[in-house]
Amino acid sequence: MTKLAGKTALITGAATGIGRAVAERFAREGARVVIADHDADAAAATAAAIGGVARAAVMDISDEASVEAAFAALDGGGWTPDVVVANAGVQLFGQDAPIADLDLAVWQRTIDVNLTGTFLTVKHAVRAMLGRGGGSIILTGSPTGLNGEGKDFTAYSSSKAGIHGLARTVAAAYADRGIRVNTVVPAYTETTLVTTITSDPEARAAIIGRIPLGRAGTPDDIGGAMVFLASDDGAFATGALFQVDGGMTTI
Repeated sequence: MTKLAGKTALITGAATGIGRAVAERFAREGARVVIADHDADAAAATAAAIGGVARAAVMDISDEASVEAAFAALDGGGWTPDVVVANAGVQLFGQDAPIADLDLAVWQRTIDVNLTGTFLTVKHAVRAMLGRGGGSIILTGSPTGLNGEGKDFTAYSSSKAGIHGLARTVAAAYADRGIRVNTVVPAYTETTLVTTITSDPEARAAIIGRIPLGRAGTPDDIGGAMVFLASDDGAFATGALFQVDGGMTTI
């Protein structure tokens, strides 16, 4: 499996969950992978587990100085990415709420990480790729940004809708310079982000009941779509939403 041979990919939030699964899949496909995460120890452990084709980068995506420094260090070390997966994010269970009950601080924290963090990641990815003649940027979206799935998560749903719009805007702005930008939209995917749901059988069953394929997603389900978008197979894809959701957004 060498669809990504010769490519260097940076994945944010790659120490755990979907990000880690994507990093592992990219490495198996021949890419060098940068495990970017705010948790330095977890990033280093993940990079060590993947092996010599991986390196860790400490990055707080909500802080532009941190993002800029990480990209500069990669460039200086010969690891400028051809592929960037803007995956890191938060979902504040027990705090996010319908809008009448939502605290401004919870809204702001969610937007700071999910939307502003994605903006900063994409901004510096584009700057890096302009000097290399192009590249592929992949964002992690959500059904909550497409339909009423996230009615109890106003901040999270809004942040993901913003990410979807950001991807289309950047794709249109930089297509003529060889930079492709796409969004992968997973369904309910069982990771450490959603332990509140996985530990509640009734809530879990209610969500899975809305997925036509009849099961939760796994981090590995997302990897194949992202490999396609990162590789030359996806050379004509930009500005698109790729729904890897078991049919969740079809009903």
